[in-house]
Amino acid sequence: MAADARLVLAGGGHSHALLLRMWGMARRRPSLRPPAQITLVSRCSTALYSGMVPGLVAGLYDTQACSIDLRRLCRLAKVTFMQAEITGLDVQARELQLEGRPSLRWDWLSLDVGAETVDSEHAAVAVKPLEPFLQWCAQQEQGSLRIRGGGAAAVEVALALRGRGLQPELLLRGHALHLGSAAANRLGERLLQGAGITVETNSPAGAAADLACTGSRGPRWLAASGLPCDAQGRLLTEASLRVQGHPRLFASGDCGVITGHPRPPAGVWAVRCAPTLARNLTSAVAGRPLRPWRPQRWALQLLGDGGSLMRQPQAVAFWGPWAFGPSPLLWRWKHHLDQRFMARFSRLKAMDQNGAAPMACRGCAAKLAASPLQDALARNSLGGGTPASAEDAAVIGPTPDGTLLLQSVDGFPALVADAWLNARLTTLHACSDLWACGARVESVQAVVTLPELAAPVQADLLSDTLAGIQSVLAPLGARLIGGHTLEARDTQNQPEPAGGGLCLVLSVNGRTGAGEPWGKGPLRPGDGLLLSRPIGSGVLFAAAMAGAAAPQWIDAALLQMQQSQAALVELLARHGCRACTDVTGFGLLGHLGEMLAASPDPCRATLKAAAIPALPGALQLLEQGWASSLAPSNASALALLGERVQLQGIASAAQQGLLIDPQTCGPLLAAIPADQCQAALRALQQAGFPQAAVIGQVHT
Repeated sequence: MAADARLVLAGGGHSHALLLRMWGMARRRPSLRPPAQITLVSRCSTALYSGMVPGLVAGLYDTQACSIDLRRLCRLAKVTFMQAEITGLDVQARELQLEGRPSLRWDWLSLDVGAETVDSEHAAVAVKPLEPFLQWCAQQEQGSLRIRGGGAAAVEVALALRGRGLQPELLLRGHALHLGSAAANRLGERLLQGAGITVETNSPAGAAADLACTGSRGPRWLAASGLPCDAQGRLLTEASLRVQGHPRLFASGDCGVITGHPRPPAGVWAVRCAPTLARNLTSAVAGRPLRPWRPQRWALQLLGDGGSLMRQPQAVAFWGPWAFGPSPLLWRWKHHLDQRFMARFSRLKAMDQNGAAPMACRGCAAKLAASPLQDALARNSLGGGTPASAEDAAVIGPTPDGTLLLQSVDGFPALVADAWLNARLTTLHACSDLWACGARVESVQAVVTLPELAAPVQADLLSDTLAGIQSVLAPLGARLIGGHTLEARDTQNQPEPAGGGLCLVLSVNGRTGAGEPWGKGPLRPGDGLLLSRPIGSGVLFAAAMAGAAAPQWIDAALLQMQQSQAALVELLARHGCRACTDVTGFGLLGHLGEMLAASPDPCRATLKAAAIPALPGALQLLEQGWASSLAPSNASALALLGERVQLQGIASAAQQGLLIDPQTCGPLLAAIPADQCQAALRALQQAGFPQAAVIGQVHT
């Protein structure tokens, strides 16, 4: 079934970014999109536009101006985004090997995985991959450094670093630069001389350098896969961009080269081949003939000087054997072209919603609001008609060794399309119910609802889901002991990522130590309220669905959400924890209200608004009016303010919005005796929870 084929895009290079843009804009022409379940795998959630990287190094641009948001592009194109490091490729088994997680199976594979710097053994850092190089740049202060390399990239990086205030020196293996022509070499020498950059010719191959910028090769795992490669480890392809001898594999960008039409690895070729790649991937999956791509002989190359010659940046132009400049006009032209390229992606922001109503949030923000829940509980005489009287986990009974068995259930529709990551997040979220009771997790049962897809795709989704669950349980010494599967029928027949209809519910079982489990209450006057980590995931993911959240904010949120809080049980117990809960769908204020409801009526709490830690970007988004779809119903908890909860200090509207923001994989909120609060806080911060905070106190 062609519609259920698995197409994997390996790497987030320029070619893949552009074809995602094409598919995202092809809503009215679905035939332009391959009839397949599509996944993009990238080590980063953003792709840096190579043409602006020298300007970024020189300080002319910030990182956001040069970054393409791959996660948002995938959402627009209805493609599953998977953030992972690719470590290998098994061509026979059709598996892409990933670091720290299961291999990814494919029926069709497109490779746009960039390149690595060659001969980097004697340098502190290599210019490729770009991300480590840029981190290194950010740490450099004024001083001298040695750069090995003499090509266009080395010259441009040296000029950019000079513009940054450093004093670079170029080390050449030979006696001259190699910029493609004699005219270009002469112009490059003038640029370096004018910037005060010295050049050492005939430098020994083993001479130590700070930075290697010595040309590029394909990632080593490509050649190790047995695929046909040239001397630089770049995949040999046909004019259609299909890998020679492998009709189900395609390659583009710096990792591929057309046999008979070799072109140097440069962003211009990756950009220009994108339409052909998009068309041929669709044709290949659909069983139609492919079209060739004939790259032009020469490409215009504009090289900026980083502002090192004078205050106003300049640029030079290379075209085959000719070279022009330097000139401020050429820099303005280059800047205009770069901005126009990036605008092709930034203009998509207005298309995210496309006039549609805001989408309902997923994750724990998809839970039922408090009002209908309380109504249903009251009608059935369960829990006194209020969730506040129910604990995070139920006590099943004692065991012969004096411990208590506990059980809880939790789950939600997939927060992310990546099935493995979603299962890991859901499992951590579900386990926090037992951790909030001071219990350790021993076993889990799972109910997995899968979308209606071909059997191989469903098998992949289920396998990744089970592996994601076990990635949490294995370090805990816990087991997945059983479960059930269901299939969800998609009556709307909407093309969605394979994980779009995924839902996971978990029954979590565990036991306490010798003592009683922690309850939500009673709180006692004098107790300090300790929050284990920042909040704000609800508004972040709500804004991300509309393309309004910066990618680094989502990266930071997901990094925190994947951190297990199992170690907190022992730490909090050691410091006399009296009561505890986990902050999830009803928000910080709603769950604090549950703790107060489980305490004697005179009990009150004071919260220090300024002390409540927020995830990066959460307060900014709340200030802009963004909110989770569950937040309006959570707003009923604001009635506690002025009654049983006092806010200390002036709280802005955004800070009040943070109080009712629903959390997925949220923090623990623990009541600690006053004389133990600071010691408990230090213990948490030393144990890997640096943003834990004492946010308030209990009083009468």
